[in-house]
Amino acid sequence: MELGLFMMPLHHPQRDYLTVLEEDREAVILADQLGFGEVWIGEHYSSKPEQITSPLIFLATLIGATKSIRLGTGVLNLPQAHPARVAGDAAMFDQLSGGRFMLGIGPGGLPSDFELFDKTDPALRPAMMTESIDMILKIWQQDPPYDLQGDHWSVSIKDAIWPELAVGSMAKPLQQPHPPVAMSIMSPHSSSAKMAGARGWIPVSANFIPAWNVKTHWQGYQEAAEAAGQRADPSNWRVARSILVTESDAEAADYVQNPDGMFRFYFHYLLTLLKSAGAEVLFKADPDQSDASVTAQSAVETMVIAGSPNSVLDQLVAFRDEVGPFGHLAMTGHDWDDKALWRRSMTLLADDVLPKLDQHAKASTAA
Repeated sequence: MELGLFMMPLHHPQRDYLTVLEEDREAVILADQLGFGEVWIGEHYSSKPEQITSPLIFLATLIGATKSIRLGTGVLNLPQAHPARVAGDAAMFDQLSGGRFMLGIGPGGLPSDFELFDKTDPALRPAMMTESIDMILKIWQQDPPYDLQGDHWSVSIKDAIWPELAVGSMAKPLQQPHPPVAMSIMSPHSSSAKMAGARGWIPVSANFIPAWNVKTHWQGYQEAAEAAGQRADPSNWRVARSILVTESDAEAADYVQNPDGMFRFYFHYLLTLLKSAGAEVLFKADPDQSDASVTAQSAVETMVIAGSPNSVLDQLVAFRDEVGPFGHLAMTGHDWDDKALWRRSMTLLADDVLPKLDQHAKASTAA
């Protein structure tokens, strides 16, 4: 069992932009020091609570400040950028990071970004994402001339090529044949899980969904992988959770139940966006739960793992037993409205909880 960090990130909107960016960097640096294996950073342009507009720029500031943690985009919203630009930027980042890059991709998830980039057709975005990643991989696999024609983009360099000067050549990543590709997965019985399985990409299950939904992700991934003649290895499955580890259960309860606290705001924010898209099912503790009964408080109660190290361990064991074996636990990075509490939470999770969870995972797998 390896520990990772999944950060949208999402902050209280009244907080200073530079301050939260600095705290997000601090969280990644701490994660590296604690032995976290990887971090995933989201991309959002038009929402102040989650406004890392370029994960690659943000992560580039951490290459020299960290030693070994792998640096992933969680995710690049491919319909919002030309695939040639993504290919070039990602290849350069992989080179600069010494091959620590993981390319997380998706169709986008923020309604205001859809409007901003004129990508409001929900049927169009998945097709654009697929076409884009196919072009990105082809760019990395070949030298000029380039002549890639699709329904949404074209990549063409046929005339302005001077081989002796290497003019016309696109940048290639350090990792060959390419950096690991990952997909963030949210919906039950997700088509994204099936695409990731068929192509051998890394599945990353979101933290703001209940266990029954998470379980369907691996089922779909495994079925698609086997249909494509590939072995689905659960050790590659990343599962994100909102986790708070404190010295006592009482301390955790005080923070979690604060009506003005981060967890309540976090789930209120997400639920508002989900309701606008008619996607409340993502928050339902049971698929038969009524839409009216889905609230931010019910989400906190069913999707936050919090308490003392022993209590969090018990909850994580029960969660893993329910959804099935996975190899990477991605702790969600929340707003540091109490910096000391969150730094301590990361430390307790890495030092006290993870070793015992790893022992349980190995024992259950061996059995």
